[in-house]
Amino acid sequence: MTQAEPLSRTRVADLTALAGRLPGTSLIELSRNDHVYRGGSPDPHVYVVERGQVKTQLVAASGKRCLLSVHVTGDLFGETALLGLERLETAIALTRTVLRRIPAASAAAVLAADGSPDALARHLSIRLQHQQKVVADMVTMASELRLAVRLQDLARRFGRPGPAGTRVDIAFTQEDLSEMVGTTRTRIGQFLKRFRELEMVEFAPRSHVTVHEERLSAWIETATL
Repeated sequence: MTQAEPLSRTRVADLTALAGRLPGTSLIELSRNDHVYRGGSPDPHVYVVERGQVKTQLVAASGKRCLLSVHVTGDLFGETALLGLERLETAIALTRTVLRRIPAASAAAVLAADGSPDALARHLSIRLQHQQKVVADMVTMASELRLAVRLQDLARRFGRPGPAGTRVDIAFTQEDLSEMVGTTRTRIGQFLKRFRELEMVEFAPRSHVTVHEERLSAWIETATL
């Protein structure tokens, strides 16, 4: 989760520890590309990532996919189950992943008992705002700029600064990046080649992305003028 989200990882860890003692809570293991749940399917659970990475995406009737977010160790996702709403998004493991699956009713009871419902409401609001921005960017930005902005966002959320740049240890493929941007894998390859030539990004498929944030930010600023 982003630092701005009020439902902190400490609070999520507390929820996990408490809910782990309640009936119906379990650990599940998934391989890469396994589905956690699908949009439109009933699933009265929330999930915490114990180990691994999960992506959430929207799938249009046409089959076109839009990557909404990535969740890593310590993140909570699937929160719409707390509201009793049908899921719109699909969740898929990016790597071998272990999740704690918590019945939504149990999670809601724990949050209510420790005074967290307001924090959860703010958390859901911020998550919704982030998803709306992703969708808005898909409509208003050129695809190359969308890729640059999404990589910048990933570096800020998940990156670890190092001598070679900010490393993002998320196991993306070019197909994942094409979903993130809403374009073809061929164009993603062209964009990454250009970014590499400009020394802004290095991409290691299914391993990590290294982002040179200052150069990438300067390019984005110039592209949006």
